[in-house]
Amino acid sequence: MSDQMKWVSAVSKQPSLEAAIDEVSQRVLATLGQPPDLLLVFISSAFSSEYARLMPLLRDRLPARAMAGCGGSGVVGNLDPQQVEEVEDDPALCVMAARLPNVTIHTFHLDREALPDLDGPPQPWIEAIGADPATNPNFLVFADPGLVQMNDLLQGLDYAYPGSVTVGGLASGDSFRESKQLFADYQAYRSGAVGVALSGDMVIEPIVAQGCRPIGQPLWVTECERNIVMQVSIQMDQDTIADKPQAPLKALRQLIEELSDKDRELAQYSLFVGLARDAFRQTLEPGDFLIRNLLGVDPSGGAIAIGDRIRRGQRIQFHLRDADTSAEDLRALLERYLRDRPSEQPDPIGALMFACVGRGQGLYNKANFDSCLLQKYLGLMPVAGFFCNGEIGPVGGTTFIHGYTSVFALFRPKA
Repeated sequence: MSDQMKWVSAVSKQPSLEAAIDEVSQRVLATLGQPPDLLLVFISSAFSSEYARLMPLLRDRLPARAMAGCGGSGVVGNLDPQQVEEVEDDPALCVMAARLPNVTIHTFHLDREALPDLDGPPQPWIEAIGADPATNPNFLVFADPGLVQMNDLLQGLDYAYPGSVTVGGLASGDSFRESKQLFADYQAYRSGAVGVALSGDMVIEPIVAQGCRPIGQPLWVTECERNIVMQVSIQMDQDTIADKPQAPLKALRQLIEELSDKDRELAQYSLFVGLARDAFRQTLEPGDFLIRNLLGVDPSGGAIAIGDRIRRGQRIQFHLRDADTSAEDLRALLERYLRDRPSEQPDPIGALMFACVGRGQGLYNKANFDSCLLQKYLGLMPVAGFFCNGEIGPVGGTTFIHGYTSVFALFRPKA
C-alpha cells in the first residue's frame, strides 16, 4: 500500500441524491482503493430539502475517518481527472477525498454560544477547538452565514494557533436558514461553524484573489478614528511622502479626474479601498491589500468611511473591480506563487476553491473561469469547493472574511 498523500475530487449532477452519492462514491473508492482518511462534502442548495438524508446515506456508501462540509448555491469538482466544472444552477454533489498518511485530522463543531472571550487567555480557545497548538495545525472552516461572531472565531483561531493557515467559506443558498447545511463527522448542523484541523506531513498554501486592481498612489493615513479616515498624505514614491496632509475625498476626486473614461465610469459603482497589511513591505503587489467597501463620504469635511478599522500610519489605496480586473488579479497571484516558491518544494497535488456567489458565470459570462485558470498555471489536479456567502482566507498573516473573492487552498506534502 502506498504511503503517499493522494487526493481525488468527484462531482455528480445526478438529480437523485442516491444516484449522486453512488456516482461520487464509486469514483472515490476506485481511485483511492480504500475508504478515505478525510472526506469533504459540498452539496448544492437545490438538494436543501434532502440535507437531512445526506449524512446517513453518505456514511453507508463512503465512510471516512473524518468528514466535514456544507451546502452552497453551487459546487466545484472534477467530472473526470481532466475536467473541473463549476456547477452553479443545477443539483450537484461534490466530494473531495484524501489519503493522508502521517497527518493528524481533528474535526470540530462550535455553537455560536460556545465561543470563548477574545480578551482572555488562549487556553479556552484551544479547549473549544480541541487541537494541540504544538502540532502546528492548519484549518478548514465552514460556517453558518448568520454567525455574527464569525470575526471573533477567526481572530480566536489566529490567537490560539499563531502561524496557522485558515481557509474556508460561509454556506450559501436560498434555503440556508431552514436547512441543516453544515456537516461534521456525519452529523448535520444548522448553526455555528464546523472545521477540520490538519497537522503533520502536509502543507496548506493559500491564494486569496480579491479581484481588484489598485489605482493612483498609496496614501498614508495621518488622522483617523475607528473606520473613518479624516486626513491622508500621498505617497509620491516608496521613499517620498507629501508633506501636507489632505482630506481623502480630495485625493479621491483628483485621482478620478486622472482616470480613463472607462475607469471613471467603473469608479461610480465599483470603487473599493485596499488596506496594506504589511507595514514594512516597500513595494505593494496584488495580495498585499485587504479589500474593503467604501461605505460613504462626508462632502463637507472630506472624510471617508471604510468597512474596517483603520490605524494611523497605515497605507491605503483605492481599487477598482470588474471581470477583467478579477481575471488579472488571479493571474498575477498565480504568477507570484510560481515565481516565489522554492524549486525544491513539492508541487501541490490537490486544491480547494471557495468562490463568492458574485463570481462565476455572473461575473465572467463564461463557465469555469477561476478553476480553469488555476489549472492552467498549476497543472491538472483534483479541485473541489463551493460558492460561498463569504470567503475565509489570510491576508498579511491575519485571517479575514472576504467578499467577491476566490480563496484557494493548495495541498502538498512537506518538503
